Amino acid sequence: QLQLTESGGGLVQPGGSLRLSCAASGRTLGYYTIGWFRQAPGKEREGVACITSNHMTNYPDSVKGRFTISRDNAKNTVYLQMNSLKPEDKTTYYCATTLDGEEPICPVDGVDYWGKGTLVTVSS
Repeated sequence: QLQLTESGGGLVQPGGSLRLSCAASGRTLGYYTIGWFRQAPGKEREGVACITSNHMTNYPDSVKGRFTISRDNAKNTVYLQMNSLKPEDKTTYYCATTLDGEEPICPVDGVDYWGKGTLVTVSS
């Protein structure tokens, strides 16, 4: 059974940076496409970054140029570097696995395993 554990969340001022980590245990992440998602209260869960096993990446326009997803298969860990954070980025962030493919596509309804999330607060 694959378990995902997110870390790195916290309080940051607008314009600041955080790096989230998603560590896996039980199975290797190398066979999966990995996504980072977030869900604000009252809103649907949305993807913010996606990376395939061969390091192809994809981002929605809302975070493109500010967020960077990367993976270290030797450490069985995926990262999300978040720069230029905005108050609207404040929410809980989750990592998740999806079926691997040629394209970095991470549909919410295609997730196999979810982590429990880490809270990011952006406030002055």
